[in-house]
Amino acid sequence: MELLWSSVAIFCCTVIVLIYGWKILNWVWFGPKKLEKSLRQHGFYGNPYRVFLGDFKEMAQMTKEALSKPINFSDDFVPRIMPFFHKIVSKYGQNCFLWLGPYPVVLISDPENIREILSKSYGLKPYNPLGKMLARGLASYDTDKWAKHRRLINPTFELEKVKHMVPSFYMSCSEMLSKWEKMVPSDQGPFELDVSTYLQTLTSDAISRTAFGSSYEEGRKIFDLQKEQATLYMKSYLSLFIPGWRFVPTKTNRRIKHNLKEVESLVLGIIDKRMKAIEAGDANSNDLLDILLESNLKEIQQKGSKFGMSLEDVVEECKLFYIAGQETTSALLVWTMILLSKHSDWQARAREEVMQVTMVFHEVLRLYPPGAMIARTIHNETALGRMILPAGVQLILPAILLHHDTKMWGDDAKEFNPGRFSEGVLKAKQGQFSYFPFGWGPRICIGQNFAMMEAKTAVAMILQRYSFELSPSYSHAPYTKDNSSTSTWRALNYAQIIGLMV
Repeated sequence: MELLWSSVAIFCCTVIVLIYGWKILNWVWFGPKKLEKSLRQHGFYGNPYRVFLGDFKEMAQMTKEALSKPINFSDDFVPRIMPFFHKIVSKYGQNCFLWLGPYPVVLISDPENIREILSKSYGLKPYNPLGKMLARGLASYDTDKWAKHRRLINPTFELEKVKHMVPSFYMSCSEMLSKWEKMVPSDQGPFELDVSTYLQTLTSDAISRTAFGSSYEEGRKIFDLQKEQATLYMKSYLSLFIPGWRFVPTKTNRRIKHNLKEVESLVLGIIDKRMKAIEAGDANSNDLLDILLESNLKEIQQKGSKFGMSLEDVVEECKLFYIAGQETTSALLVWTMILLSKHSDWQARAREEVMQVTMVFHEVLRLYPPGAMIARTIHNETALGRMILPAGVQLILPAILLHHDTKMWGDDAKEFNPGRFSEGVLKAKQGQFSYFPFGWGPRICIGQNFAMMEAKTAVAMILQRYSFELSPSYSHAPYTKDNSSTSTWRALNYAQIIGLMV
């Protein structure tokens, strides 16, 4: 009898080992090779798949080399910030693919194909490998859940609602300028100041005030924790491709777990107080959280609980406010000040007329789009124009390449010329699909009104008090916020440490 049970145990263990062994082999070899064959049959070209790492090693080497030295201001910075993507397009043409580990990524550069992809609300899900641990929310969802969240969150970012948040933007900017006034001598001419860290603090403070209102200080704690989380995830990014690694109790994983619990506890505490205020009729309806909670509560009362968001969903949306809102606006402000420093004529025009500021922002977003590349994941075989894309591949839509295309924007495509937007965005594009800094279609960035209003308030206040130029110590070295070979396909943000003469 014992021998029988022993044989059964050995048989079961053998079956389990074979099953998981096959899954691993399929993950690291057979699956990728099958996708590679399908892509090549449909007219796509790229490097042969290399077990597990794919193109990681070459990407890392090229990125390290490209970032090792600054460039001239007039140089094309695309080869510096994403050298491997630049190389692969140059080598294989528009219909090309690369390997992020065992996952194939197809680059889609044709404007009409990009338009078709972005016009879809379902079926092409945004790729977000960090979502479960950092912030899920609207940007990560697909199908019915995306539609529900989009409908409920839309009222939060309506232009009229965002206008009511201008006093919060003004207060945050005033605090920043007050710090500058204490440091900048009024009678000694030019003074050198690194403004980038102040602009990042400005946007995080603005998010805290507009999202949580009276709970502003608690909101700042949430931001600090989310910022640390993003750094920790990038530090251990490669390990995300190893099944189960995030459950191993390493020092980094323990800290990630601790931060996750603390963020959720803080957000839940704020939400609980707001819900009690709403039920008591004491909500002020001026900050993002109140508007979101009231929108959600109204939907539940009218249609039932399944039509509203759960408490967990609301927490994830609050966490996403910080990740999405802070980086986009701080990057826009930094590059706006850099470019206005280089072009004093446009600085003067923007100071004199607020409409010029809008033109300047459009041009900054064209040259340095916060979403340099947009990612989508295909779950089912999909026809795109004359191409057939197999299920399981990821798509990269390189917005920055279209924004810098001389065939679309003219010979001065890589130069700063806000005048091209003097008659509006549609006229500047001349009927071409060549400009989408906040995405496009049904999934266009829901917070673009918020970002633009905050940026306009900040730049207008800065221009009223200061004239500025680039410091002699400034080194032009643009880089993506998460500049590593493992994260360049994400919707990328730009940040730059700069010295300004104020």
